[in-house]
Amino acid sequence: MTPADLSLTVQHAVRRAVDDGALRVDVPSRVAVEKARPGGVGEYASSVALSLARPAGRPALDVASVLKERLDGAAGILAVDITGPGFLNFTLCDDGAAGLVRAVLAAGTSYGHGDALAGESVRFEPPVEARASIVVGCLTGLLRGQGAEVSTGTGGERPHVHPGTDDTARLGTDAARWRLLRAAPHDRPLDGAPLLVPHERNPLFRVRYAHSRARRLVVNGAQLGVLPAYTTEVADPLVGLLRDHPGVLLAAARHRAPDRVARHLEAVADALLGFQHGVLPLGDEKPSAAHRSRLALAEAAGTVLAGGLSVLGISAPDRI
Repeated sequence: MTPADLSLTVQHAVRRAVDDGALRVDVPSRVAVEKARPGGVGEYASSVALSLARPAGRPALDVASVLKERLDGAAGILAVDITGPGFLNFTLCDDGAAGLVRAVLAAGTSYGHGDALAGESVRFEPPVEARASIVVGCLTGLLRGQGAEVSTGTGGERPHVHPGTDDTARLGTDAARWRLLRAAPHDRPLDGAPLLVPHERNPLFRVRYAHSRARRLVVNGAQLGVLPAYTTEVADPLVGLLRDHPGVLLAAARHRAPDRVARHLEAVADALLGFQHGVLPLGDEKPSAAHRSRLALAEAAGTVLAGGLSVLGISAPDRI
């Protein structure tokens, strides 16, 4: 279950409580779900009961209890706990990495897109400065990827963007866009020159190279008779990073922060480059279920890298 799925599940619980007459409130168009803070219970938490308490005319703990009754046993949720003044905390069912890998590969580069922001309408002031234009364009894609309607017009939202020139002619499209999107919009853009160096110190190179390595691993695996099939659990940071990807895209859209996507891609790339060496059999080693599972995880990681780069408007070549 992704954060977007959990958000919809909680929203549906509110709607059922209203339909049952247990709550007298307007069903919110969106329910915020965030990662549980350190020391909290479960993986995710929501303050929806606190926000509904006043319009419902009831204590937040009562509202939380009403919602908990309708969330207990929901698909994908292992446990619901009420903490503090009325926070709902969720422990999700762990279907292992197999379900995650299947979900990534089934969705392809659209993995992480959803309808968490469906019904939201966002208008941007037409940008006039080069960097603002690129940032707003990227944000438009992020928001639409989460179901929001986006337009431009006078009186619209104007994200705070530190000025920066479009250096496409000097750097090429990919490096120019990474330079302007990797830094937080309100920060100074990155220095463009290092982004042209094919070296591990160049984060854009690492991300695109990691994607190409994932693609080559699949090709090389086929040559060895190893096809990706996740049947054996693989303990690796990649699993958690792939699970976090939908939440990163949603947070980047909500907070108008495409740099979050870039930073996440760097983390996925670094994990994949460290993971790649044990994916396929070495020497006289016989292919096994473990190799097939590792290859499926590597393929899923490459898919997430390709999708994330696409969100940023950057190409993901199969070979570098």
